[in-house]
Amino acid sequence: MDHVQRILEQWGRERPDLDVASMGLIGRIKRLYSHLTGAMGETFAAHGLNLASFDGLATLRRSGEPYEMTPGELIASTMVTSGTMTHRIDQLVAAGYVKRVRNAEDGRSVLIKLTDDGFDVIDAAVTDHVETQARLTSGLTDSQFKRLNRLLMAFLSTLEDEER
Repeated sequence: MDHVQRILEQWGRERPDLDVASMGLIGRIKRLYSHLTGAMGETFAAHGLNLASFDGLATLRRSGEPYEMTPGELIASTMVTSGTMTHRIDQLVAAGYVKRVRNAEDGRSVLIKLTDDGFDVIDAAVTDHVETQARLTSGLTDSQFKRLNRLLMAFLSTLEDEER
């Protein structure tokens, strides 16, 4: 019996008229999220990063050469507000991981470009991040992993379809 099951049993005693099955599913997802973000946060911190800085650098790195994007492209890719993105970019510039460069195609705008130091730190961090994620999911058999992934994709698509 896990922590969530004890909560469900308590609600079953106190409110037997309620079907709390969804509470159990969501409660377990929330607890998983907490475990996963904690472990991944430790990995990011080992590289002097946090989730926000990792996300920004990883977005630039996976975009391919020349590892630069407009602030608008970064916002769309990371789904944060412009104010939040400006703050994140400022922090990455201060750390020397990105720089603002004039957009050759539109002189009125700038591009956010990964620096050599930024490239090195994100490459090392993403390598460790992938190892952390593999460790976190290693308790599942291959079959369980694939089944859970399919189920989560189906669940997520029902929620994202509602947003469209």
